[in-house]
Amino acid sequence: MSQNAIKLYRHPLSGHSHRVELMLSLLGQPAELVFVDLMKGAHKSPEFLALNAFGQVPVIDDNGTVLSDSNAILVYLAAQYGNGQWLPSDPLAQAKVQRWLSVAAGQISSGPATARLITVFGAKYNADEVISRSHALLKVMEQELAQGKFLAGDTATVADVAAYTYIAHAPEGNVALTEYPHIRAWLSSIEALPGFVGMQRTAVGLQQA
Repeated sequence: MSQNAIKLYRHPLSGHSHRVELMLSLLGQPAELVFVDLMKGAHKSPEFLALNAFGQVPVIDDNGTVLSDSNAILVYLAAQYGNGQWLPSDPLAQAKVQRWLSVAAGQISSGPATARLITVFGAKYNADEVISRSHALLKVMEQELAQGKFLAGDTATVADVAAYTYIAHAPEGNVALTEYPHIRAWLSSIEALPGFVGMQRTAVGLQQA
């Protein structure tokens, strides 16, 4: 492993972790993946809490620079290593990206990400409510993606990286993507990017078929 590899503390089934893994791969940045056993509470250990007091993955250690929060990490990586490609400098374009980072932390988290928590991790939420929230979000995304190939413009940005994983894995939470052709085309566009790496799928929800 390269001395310059960025340490990524993550769980392989965490979509928030996968966002960062995907960003690192798209940037061509070597990464050392450090497994954090969420099932055994490793994220609440004193050692991990010293890295992130909120006790959540992902965390990166970029040669001594320690950062948590997946969207904050995406912004840092894009600004540090993206050569202006993934994080636009134009104020309006920046604002469009920020809007989708807020959606990723808001509607995507409370919709498709939570729906998947129910089936993959056994979380106790009202599945009907969460699935309904998910489709309300997907209808908006479908309309917006009818206007352009990517969420915040004609090229992929951190907005797309932040949104991709939980939308792509929505069927695991019984959220079907069949009625959203523009979303499916967008997912395919991201999967076609050089350096794309997927998150392992879990045979739950609609993925059982």
